[in-house]
Amino acid sequence: MAADSRTIAIAVDDSDHSEYAFDFYVDNIHRQGDRIVLLHVPEYSNILSASSLLTDPNIISEMLKDTEERTTDLVQKFSNKMKDKQMCGHVKQQCGKPEEAIVEGAREEGAILLILGSRGMGKVRRTFLGSVSDYCVHHAHCPVLVCKFKASKTTK
Repeated sequence: MAADSRTIAIAVDDSDHSEYAFDFYVDNIHRQGDRIVLLHVPEYSNILSASSLLTDPNIISEMLKDTEERTTDLVQKFSNKMKDKQMCGHVKQQCGKPEEAIVEGAREEGAILLILGSRGMGKVRRTFLGSVSDYCVHHAHCPVLVCKFKASKTTK
């Protein structure tokens, strides 16, 4: 790896917020030689929670299959975006609570910057539920850039 290369971690999921954070990096921060690590945490926790309520293994199996298909599509989408921009990097899938897995993945990869989108939860909801971005800001080993997504009039 070149002496001037940097490792940048970008948390991605299938939201517009995540895509905006990636595009913000590309348009405003990217330097030739950067190594990009896209951190993705599939939402298996929803399936595990539902599995205690559901007794039909076919439903659980279908939920797992759906999550895996969405993950495959997401990985392909961001891999193509990196390839189109001739960017060096890879997608790293993490397991666990998203906030903890993102912080750990960025640390493991030696990222000098962690970038993620903000879902824009209200103050009350954020107070009771916390937020992934808030956790990352307070626990990451490196600076964290939270990109506030502003939906256009055509975005739903």
